[in-house]
Amino acid sequence: QVQLVESGGGLVQAGGSLRLSCAASGRTFSSYRMGWFRQAPGKEREFVAAINWSGVNTYYADSVKGRFTISRDNAKNTVDLQMNSLKAEDMAVYYCAAVRSDGSRWNNVFGSWGQGTQVTVSS
Repeated sequence: QVQLVESGGGLVQAGGSLRLSCAASGRTFSSYRMGWFRQAPGKEREFVAAINWSGVNTYYADSVKGRFTISRDNAKNTVDLQMNSLKAEDMAVYYCAAVRSDGSRWNNVFGSWGQGTQVTVSS
């Protein structure tokens, strides 16, 4: 299993940028697709982005496509999310997870979530 700790959230003005990072422990990190999800108050947790084991293939929710970039460093056991042109609707707690796709949606492989990191966007 992979243990994950998210960081990098904070307060940013609309149009600004933030870079989130997820540090993973566990020898099998590089064998998993990794992803980011977010949950805004009163809403369900939603998929944001995912990346395959090599970093070559990336996947994004339509709402963040062209603004967010996911990347990973298997040597450092980290997966990052660069968020640009932030909007009020991006405000949420962001979580990383090992992920798999069933063809229609992305799911957390292990089912449990870390503490996440809060992103607040001021207008």
